[in-house]
Amino acid sequence: MRVMALDYGTRAIGVAISDELKVTVRPLVTIRRERHSRARTLERIAALVAEYEVGTLVVGLPLRMDGTFGDAAARVTRFIQELQSQLAVPVIPYDERLTSREADHILRERGADARVRRARSDEIAAAIILQDFLSEHAPDHGADYSERPTHD
Repeated sequence: MRVMALDYGTRAIGVAISDELKVTVRPLVTIRRERHSRARTLERIAALVAEYEVGTLVVGLPLRMDGTFGDAAARVTRFIQELQSQLAVPVIPYDERLTSREADHILRERGADARVRRARSDEIAAAIILQDFLSEHAPDHGADYSERPTHD
């Protein structure tokens, strides 16, 4: 089964997906969050999990640079709890420090203008989160990710 990653932002959620062997990663889509429709956002994620036969969902956890929880991490933790109550797959928080900055850097290197960077940076950040997660767990092919600690 595939692994999917989410980069949960204030305006959008970036989504990335692995291949079935959990070797390659690709950005999938950016879900624009509707202000008053959290249920619709959760339904969209559940549909993607079903469509791509996802076995594990990784959600970027925006810790502060010193590794502590702030307001953003608290918001994401609440979102993770909602996902866990809606989905039948493990939902794993994973340290995402600096991934948005790295995504912007990648897009700038590719010559993307500001409009393209705004449109694609969340899904690129999700791909970075997923690649980091899979790289950390590479020796454990077939491992039960739900019992793994988050990345420090």
